[in-house]
Amino acid sequence: MSFASLGLSPALLDTISQQSFNTPTPIQAAAIPAVLAGQDILAQAQTGSGKTAAFCLPI
Repeated sequence: MSFASLGLSPALLDTISQQSFNTPTPIQAAAIPAVLAGQDILAQAQTGSGKTAAFCLPI
């Protein structure tokens, strides 16, 4: 899976690529499409798993 397949904007995908992030973590792959679809989510994952990006990128 790639960030492009999650439905993020092209500008955001460019920025993600510039930061050398190529593949979303499992929490990001699960949360980003749900947030973009307007769903409420409750998620738990260990420290360093990318939760902050999972919640902030789709905003």
